[in-house]
Amino acid sequence: MATTTAKARATPALANKRRIIDRRALAGEIARAAPGKGRPATRADPPAILKRALGAGPHEIRRRFEGGETGAFVVAANSYLIDQILRVMFEFAVTSAYPVANPTTSERLAVVATGGYGRGELAPHSDVDVLFLAPSKPTPWVEQVVEYLLYMIWDLGLKPGHATRSLDECLRRAHRDDTIRTSLLEARFIAGDEALFEALRRRFAAEVVAGNGPEFVRAKLAEREKRHRRMGDSRYVLEPNIKDGKGGLRDLHTLFWIAKFVYRVDDVAALVGRGVLTADEHARFAKAQIFLWTVRCHLHYLAGRAEERLTFDVQPEIGRRMRFGARTGSSGVERFMKRYFLVAKDVGDLTRIFCAAIEAEQHPAPPRLLARLGFRRPDVEGFTLTGGRIGVAKDDMFERDPTAMIRLFRVADARGLDIHPWTLRLITQNLRRIDRRLRADPEANRQFIAILTSRNDPESALRRMNEAGVLGRFVPDFGRVVAQMQHDMYHVYTVDEHSIRAIGVLAGIEKGALADELPLATGLIHEVLSRRVLYLAAFLHDIAKGRGRDHSSRGAEIALKLAPRFGFTAEETETVAWLVRNHLQFSNTAFKRDLNDPKTVGDFVAGVQSLERLRLLLVLTAVDIRAVGPKVWNAWKGALLRQLYALAAEVLSGGHAAEAKRRREIGRASGRERV
Repeated sequence: MATTTAKARATPALANKRRIIDRRALAGEIARAAPGKGRPATRADPPAILKRALGAGPHEIRRRFEGGETGAFVVAANSYLIDQILRVMFEFAVTSAYPVANPTTSERLAVVATGGYGRGELAPHSDVDVLFLAPSKPTPWVEQVVEYLLYMIWDLGLKPGHATRSLDECLRRAHRDDTIRTSLLEARFIAGDEALFEALRRRFAAEVVAGNGPEFVRAKLAEREKRHRRMGDSRYVLEPNIKDGKGGLRDLHTLFWIAKFVYRVDDVAALVGRGVLTADEHARFAKAQIFLWTVRCHLHYLAGRAEERLTFDVQPEIGRRMRFGARTGSSGVERFMKRYFLVAKDVGDLTRIFCAAIEAEQHPAPPRLLARLGFRRPDVEGFTLTGGRIGVAKDDMFERDPTAMIRLFRVADARGLDIHPWTLRLITQNLRRIDRRLRADPEANRQFIAILTSRNDPESALRRMNEAGVLGRFVPDFGRVVAQMQHDMYHVYTVDEHSIRAIGVLAGIEKGALADELPLATGLIHEVLSRRVLYLAAFLHDIAKGRGRDHSSRGAEIALKLAPRFGFTAEETETVAWLVRNHLQFSNTAFKRDLNDPKTVGDFVAGVQSLERLRLLLVLTAVDIRAVGPKVWNAWKGALLRQLYALAAEVLSGGHAAEAKRRREIGRASGRERV
């Protein structure tokens, strides 16, 4: 029952189809315009009739969409509309324009939908991908009919992506070309010789699909990774591409392709019965798909073309059209974009779950079976190691010991190991066990701080935790900023992504990886008395964004609550809270006030009060700016921050020789204009 409901939501039945297009009436009107005896075939009359239908149909679809239908309706209705148009065109072509009384076995033709159109998902301004399938090398009659149909399609203003191929050629190309293989995988019969199309399906399954599942999966996942890198390799960018970006529709398409190829199903809903997805996971798939379809349809209608990038300027209008209103601390557009990024995160979760299921099927021997056979896998601090990936020996480990969900990420970081996708799926299923009791557990908090302050790769570890949903559950205040967007041209990433990147920048400074760009911060970080204070402040500095008042002050209040839970002393806690409260003070003073005015420096020093805090604040400021985006840091900012640091350090050092020398050295290095 759950499966049926989810499927119905994903591909709704179309009501009042004849309001969109009445194929029988349309075919009759075109038949009456057909040439009579002795009258040559013409393209003049049918396109005029079809254009009227192709004008009324999209208008009706858009009217219903703007009246409350989802994008799922639009893509299905558009596909239905074009199906009927092509069927009428084909019937006219073979009965009136180029009739054949006794066709030979070679004079057969099938019109086949491919691409998104083949899936029955046609956005308002997407291309209409069509395959003209012939039994063998196209005959002159086949070529005439195809040319006639293509001219009619172009005359109607549609954008066809087309190919004319024989049955053997389709299969031959599918073996060599992954794009064609994928296109044929989702092919759908439209008109013509259905037996020919069925022959293609049978031979494709037997000659291309059978035995090639692992290869296809590897190719599709590699293609996905390459596409992600091309699009910026983050789902949390300011202007995401809703089709090709990370967490976008193409990722869902990839899952669909793999499902069809590996499991031989025509609908993702069928994976529930196969045990690949749970009913809840499929419902998440359907919900994400509908949301992304709806956003894409709004974008196409608003742009008047096939636009896939959710640009900064259209986000407010689409948010308004999707009825996202303002709430305390968040504008309507910020709430809309937060929903978008949460959906993109769900897509990532589903990809991970799906990959875990595929791997389990390809390597089905479970841990308990291996144990019974006498095989023991290496033990890594209580976890197993399989193929260089860390996992659990028993599926109930997190149920018995929820702390292990935190410890897993610490061990993976410490050993430089990837986490097995099946184990990540188990974590997703056990997130509810990250509750108040676990958050108060000293050992769990110790493990978390070890991850946060790791000298290995804390950024990747935290991002893994965030992707798995662990970070937001373990630190609920951080969970509130997951996918939180700031709708301005300055911030490139969501708040959670910015905060995690800040940890990465901080770790890079400490390792000396940014010495050329940030030489002063690179030197100062090794002089601070408590590096873990600096790491926690970097993690928490924006944690109160979107709460309706000054996020720095409110963030300091959160820091005062969280730091003791993490095992910080009272003195450390006070310093963390001070850094969070004042994390904008250095940049505001340097960039907005006159540094030649002694009062400017005096006011700044009065707030800082110690060299230790000055060092901490300088490093945190550099980290914050650098983590905003790749092009935000520049030489002008570096020069001003360096100048303010030198002036403040001299005052705070009381004229001590060491600090005076540092100031002179900084002055001599001013040509580099970097912090």
